[in-house]
Amino acid sequence: MGEFMEMIGRLNGFLWGPWTLYVLLGAGILFTVWTKFSQFKVLTHGVAVTRGVYDNPDDPGAINHFQALSAALSATIGLGNIGGVAVAIALGGPGALFWMWIVGFLGMALKSVEITLAMLYRNTHDPDDPHGGAMWVIDKTLGARGGFSRVVAKTIGFIFCITLLIMTMAGGNMFQTWNVADLTLNYFGVPKIATGIVLAILVGLVIVGGIKRIGQVAARLVPVMCILYLLSALAVLAANVQEIPAMFVLIFKCAFGKTEAAGAFLGGTFGFVFAQGMKRALFSNEAGLGSAPIAHAAAKTNEPAREGIVGGMGPFIDTLCICSLTALVIISTGTWNRGPAGEMTGTVRLVEKEGKIVLMAPDQVSALPELPVGESWKVNTQVFFLLKKPADQEGQRERIRVYGTIQGDVLGRPQTITWDEVPIGAQWVIDKAGRPIKGVFRNLAGASLTGLAFDRAFPGLGKWLVTLAAWLFAVSTMISWSYYGEQGMVYMFGKRSVLPYQLVFLLLAVVGAFLVKNNTELGALADFGTGWMLWANMLIVLTMGHLAVKGLDDYFKRLKIGVFHPHRRPPITDVVGGKDVE
Repeated sequence: MGEFMEMIGRLNGFLWGPWTLYVLLGAGILFTVWTKFSQFKVLTHGVAVTRGVYDNPDDPGAINHFQALSAALSATIGLGNIGGVAVAIALGGPGALFWMWIVGFLGMALKSVEITLAMLYRNTHDPDDPHGGAMWVIDKTLGARGGFSRVVAKTIGFIFCITLLIMTMAGGNMFQTWNVADLTLNYFGVPKIATGIVLAILVGLVIVGGIKRIGQVAARLVPVMCILYLLSALAVLAANVQEIPAMFVLIFKCAFGKTEAAGAFLGGTFGFVFAQGMKRALFSNEAGLGSAPIAHAAAKTNEPAREGIVGGMGPFIDTLCICSLTALVIISTGTWNRGPAGEMTGTVRLVEKEGKIVLMAPDQVSALPELPVGESWKVNTQVFFLLKKPADQEGQRERIRVYGTIQGDVLGRPQTITWDEVPIGAQWVIDKAGRPIKGVFRNLAGASLTGLAFDRAFPGLGKWLVTLAAWLFAVSTMISWSYYGEQGMVYMFGKRSVLPYQLVFLLLAVVGAFLVKNNTELGALADFGTGWMLWANMLIVLTMGHLAVKGLDDYFKRLKIGVFHPHRRPPITDVVGGKDVE
């Protein structure tokens, strides 16, 4: 297994190399210019379409525009918005948020194009249950030529579907249940298997009803969880309103220059900050990945470009709204460069031993009030302290972290800490008074860091909000990714494969919660799946994208001369519930 994961890691290094980010960024710029900045039409006409004023009950499809957008968003708005953004800010600093905004804006055009393309070539043999996505695009374009071209098209389609299934099971399923189970265990002591079973039951009750039930649930769940998160984040920003002007100055300043190390932040160059912001935004909104077109292909419409415009709203809501709120909370509360939660006491030295530098472990670490409310320094809690990076060590950071794990505690106070080895040449960080800084930080990554940010504004809010949001986001992500994987199975093996697939999906939800020991391997498998998905999809989008651009251009021309006649806005309850316009 170790050799297999090592091979997966090497392949991921290629699939997610710097060129991947630049291809996606370049595609976003290309389609932004080519579609004449369609983002602005997305935020005007797209809103009207989503509101239902162009709905026609006679159009082919299973769900309305609002439900299709909700289903796609339920897959993209997930733990990445809570944990992934926290990682971006913790590693890249405030400047990473600016580049997330840029990628989110460009992603709106890219997603509009890939969804329009999927709608042009979706399978509507059953008008009430259409199928779409990159596999159908390549099948109906290149595959339509017959002969060897059909073999190539089928091969690309199968590769896309197989890697779609890998991502579905690893990232869209087990990764979600593992994180929720771990978070719920840490906060409330709930056994992981119990969390896994509950999640499997909740998801099973939804996916058994197909895309119509998924659309109905997503249409209700996504707005609720977005509003809940929005209000909580705005409350934190209101509590730190005096910090907002300086915060935005800091964001723009750090986006274009070196960010100095401070507190828990290790410092970073412009290139590092740029890369962190791009990666997290691209991973979060899934523009170019090819997943969202599968959900949007079920939309009830006769105008492919119309659904493409609706889909372009996804990156705006996911990245420019939800991800931004998480980042602003972390920055405004000073959590990204927080001070130490404790200080080393006693005699602490860096000692050379058998050709290695080791830390003579402190006999005590005094816990300060900055610890999360109700938390103690439990056994197996990971902590770290900071050192100056050795002069010969490569990297774009100014400092390094030396991690330790608490092995024993008395009344929440750590008594024994096992520290990792210290690189040769590393030195203490010196403060302005010339004294070594021996602060100890809790290693808070992802959702835990976001939880601390909320707790610093309103003690206790992080524990409850992050846990509730994690549950809601995980359920929403799982139901949509279940559908994505299902459509891959339908393309490869037909509808008879759906029930066995669903049973395996739910079983793995339980397995992921309590049998998986850590999420590193799951993350690697998810990256492997999404990497192949992305390259297969981008190959199709870049070669066939001109068809989507032509379709969008034609649609906007007809819209401008008044070919389409909007009707009276239906009640919002009808839109959410999927009731046909009368």
